[in-house]
Amino acid sequence: MPVDLPGRVLVTGVGGPSGIAVMQAIASPRLTILAGDIDPYAAGLYLVPPRQRVILPRGDDPRFADRVFELCEREGVDVLVPTVDSELLPLARERQRFAAAGVTLVLADEQTLAVCLDKWALDARCRSHVRTPRCWLVDGSFDPAEPELPAIVKPRSGSGSRGIALLRSEAELAALERDGTLLVQELLPGPEFSLDVLCGGDGEVLAVVPRERLKVDSGIAITGRTVHDPALEAFGATVARLIGLTTVANVQVKGARDGEPALLEVNPRFPGTMPLTIAAGVDMPSLAVAEALGAPPPSGPLPFEEVAMVRSFTERFFPFDEIVALREAAARVGSGVA
Repeated sequence: MPVDLPGRVLVTGVGGPSGIAVMQAIASPRLTILAGDIDPYAAGLYLVPPRQRVILPRGDDPRFADRVFELCEREGVDVLVPTVDSELLPLARERQRFAAAGVTLVLADEQTLAVCLDKWALDARCRSHVRTPRCWLVDGSFDPAEPELPAIVKPRSGSGSRGIALLRSEAELAALERDGTLLVQELLPGPEFSLDVLCGGDGEVLAVVPRERLKVDSGIAITGRTVHDPALEAFGATVARLIGLTTVANVQVKGARDGEPALLEVNPRFPGTMPLTIAAGVDMPSLAVAEALGAPPPSGPLPFEEVAMVRSFTERFFPFDEIVALREAAARVGSGVA
């Protein structure tokens, strides 16, 4: 369901599956899509005409929010859709500035992001309301003898599979750096599900689409299926309400030893496997962008079908000069020259 409204939309992180999924979903004759990334080789840049490609600073660059704001003003952007974790908080902190310039962010608010991007804070927010794995903060008070082995260690902040390891001995637990940046969690041996959640700007939960992750590579599902499961749908809706979600997020759960799903993390942005949810009947990018452009969303819960997916590579061909132009733009951005 493409967006049937006029507007100019900037999508960031188009070198990854999330950004590309958003671009492909919202493509419409009435929309102009600007594609942004830090990498001149980002595949999504080449899905739009050269005039609509932009090289951005890294999300952790102190200049990031200012540069994106300047770009939005210059290009008359109406809606900004960030898809990279490091970009989310810097942009959310500047929401009012963007709004005053007529730019709507498809992005959770700063308080929601702060909870989602800190797994210890997320556990504290949710543990009394939904099943969470037993969890220990690795700080000065951490007792290596307490977690049942084997156990998982992961960064307190971060997403995907980066920095996650399986620990099998108390000696390994005792060797962890106790600076508060790591968590130890109960090992969850059951199947893993991603719950794609769409909320309206008023916080109403419009859809929860569970996806079973059948095969995963580098944290991204490359084979999966959507499933009707009332318990999982209720789980996703409860978490969305607990964190105050007002846009799209991906709630990840995994089966505990007793078979019950437990919360792993919440990614407060469009997930990389969004095309499966769209194919199942809930076009979350188009609905979110349409609402940002002023169209009220439909009432939930939105229906979806059970479908399966496998991923494959695809290619695009174009003159090499287009890559050269973006490499030069990346060099200018890297040197601080706008």
